[in-house]
Amino acid sequence: MAVHLYLTGAHGDAAELVGARIAGFPLALSLLAETDWIDPEDVALAAAAVIQVDRDSPASVKRFQKLAAATKTPLIAAAFEPPLAFVRSLVRAGAHDVVPLPLDVEDLEASLAPIRDALAIESHARAAIGKQVSVIKSVGGVGATALLSQLAIQFAQKEAVAGREVCLLDLDVQFGDAAFQLGLRPKLSLSDLLDAGSRLDGDLLRATTVVHPSGLHVISSPTDMMPLEALSSEQLIDIVDLAAREFGTVFVELPTNWTNWSLSVLARSDLVLLITELSVTSLNRSRRQLDLIASQDLAALDLRIVVNRFEKGLFKSIKPADVRQALGRDVGYTIANDHAVMSAAVEQGVPISAIKRRSSVGKDIESLDAGIAAALGLDR
Repeated sequence: MAVHLYLTGAHGDAAELVGARIAGFPLALSLLAETDWIDPEDVALAAAAVIQVDRDSPASVKRFQKLAAATKTPLIAAAFEPPLAFVRSLVRAGAHDVVPLPLDVEDLEASLAPIRDALAIESHARAAIGKQVSVIKSVGGVGATALLSQLAIQFAQKEAVAGREVCLLDLDVQFGDAAFQLGLRPKLSLSDLLDAGSRLDGDLLRATTVVHPSGLHVISSPTDMMPLEALSSEQLIDIVDLAAREFGTVFVELPTNWTNWSLSVLARSDLVLLITELSVTSLNRSRRQLDLIASQDLAALDLRIVVNRFEKGLFKSIKPADVRQALGRDVGYTIANDHAVMSAAVEQGVPISAIKRRSSVGKDIESLDAGIAAALGLDR
């Protein structure tokens, strides 16, 4: 996570800070007029944002007030020679701190250190409460939803033995059909949670889920397609965090196209599964996905490559070394290509084992299930 600087010019140490790290955070500088609007989604991924405020410009002050009311990201106001009364008014408006301009490294370090410590405490608290596994795909059509649905069924069955619950949250708000592929017909969906606003709580979340016979709780994507930009990072983060608290482990299916909110959700993952196929096109798209994730300072995420619809004969044309060269990392798991068994399971909404007691695809999903449990530190 980076700290974003929104200034009118590179005053003082600001020019030298670009690309540097303060309190452990990388810095990103944006130059804009003091009255230009800053979209809350632009700061949603940031650890904090430093916003220049002109005390003699009501529009500049109003911009800060509106942004503070619209985001949970800590905001640090920066102003030239701010008098005490102005500092107090900014703090009342929602400023985490106020630092003088021109920016000074020591001042910024002192202001960001408490935010760093608070984020560390929050991260440890989230880890103790629940786990988030995010599923992304190289491109649409790689069978990610079918694989995730079968994986989540098996994971829920294994976790039930240990007295724990599992939730599948479908955030593919345009093309998501996880509930459908599980043979479920939910009456409520993600859109009901979004409409709830401040009324959102554990009871409402559970009421929105539909339970599969395996014990898996499913929150379906909206019945009607939604524009990706209609959702906000804070809305989705609140829902995902609540699901993790309620159910222990939550599988999150993200849309293929990236938005600020999907990157924000991804950033909070304990584990990320990138579903791809062993083809030149799919591997190329996977590489682009990995590059985007790295560009957002998310390279430290625990991300595993899962090759779906795998056939051993494919390695005759694309070798493991080719995959490493293309992606910069090894394949974590392969899932056998058994179209007949997988299709039958999806059509009936049942586990693969109900279609065929022993199958290569079932065995591979068991290995993936065990690997995820180990990565999350779950004792079974």
